[in-house]
Amino acid sequence: MDYSLIEVVLDHPDFLVINKPAGVSVHKDQQEQGLLSGLAAELGLQHLYLVHRLDQMTSGLLILAKHPSANRQLSLTFQNRDVEKYYLAISDSKPKKKQGLVKGDMAKTRGGSWKLLKTTNNPAITQFFSFSLSDCFSDHAERVSKGLRLFVLKPRTGKTHQLRVMMKSLGAPIAGDARYALKDESFSMWDRGYLHAWRLQFRYQDQEFDLVAQPSTGRYFCDSGFRQFLMELGHPEALAWPKK
Repeated sequence: MDYSLIEVVLDHPDFLVINKPAGVSVHKDQQEQGLLSGLAAELGLQHLYLVHRLDQMTSGLLILAKHPSANRQLSLTFQNRDVEKYYLAISDSKPKKKQGLVKGDMAKTRGGSWKLLKTTNNPAITQFFSFSLSDCFSDHAERVSKGLRLFVLKPRTGKTHQLRVMMKSLGAPIAGDARYALKDESFSMWDRGYLHAWRLQFRYQDQEFDLVAQPSTGRYFCDSGFRQFLMELGHPEALAWPKK
C-alpha cells in the first residue's frame, strides 16, 4: 500500500497518532512490509511500536510509539484503563435495546471468533447509545427501509473483538462484518466494515490529549448527511452515559 496516504493526526516527539484505513492489518500477515515498518520507512523513523490494536476492518485512531519508553508508558495507560475511547458503528438491524451497558465474559469459539457469556468473572464492558439514521442521508429514500442505526460505543475494557461481539449480542451486528453477521445477511451492499475508532482522550507526561478522526472511507460514513448528523451530535462525553 501507499503509506504516504495514511493520515497522521498527531506527530508527537514520542509517538504518532494515525487515522488507520479500513482493511489494513496492524500485523505483517502475508505482506512483504507491515504497517509499522512501512509507515516508519515513509516517515524516516527507525522503529514504530504498537501501543494498542485495531481489527483489520476497523478504521480510526491508532497510537504508535516512537521508542520503547513511550511504548511502555502509553501501554500502561491503556492497561490501567486511563483512556477514554469512543467508536462509531453502523448496523441495519434493530437492537434489543437502544442504549445501555453490555457486560460479560468472552470465550473463544470456532475459527478465531468469540462469544459473549452471561458470567462476569473478567468481563468485557461496553456502554453505548444508538440513533436512527433513517432521515439523515442525502439520498435517504433508498436506505430508509434498511433501518440503519448509528451506535456510539464506549468500551471500558479492551478485549479481542469486544465491540463486534457486543453488537452481535444486541442482535445488531456491525454492517459489513462478515465474521459476526447474522446468517441471512447479504454483503453486496457494504463496501467496508462499519466500525471506526472516533475519539481518544488520554494523559501523557502531564499533558492532556483529546483527539478525533473522521471516517474517510465508506459510502455511509462519508455521506454528507451522516457527517452533518455527527456534527450535530456533538462531543460524545456530553452524552448521559449509563453507569458502568
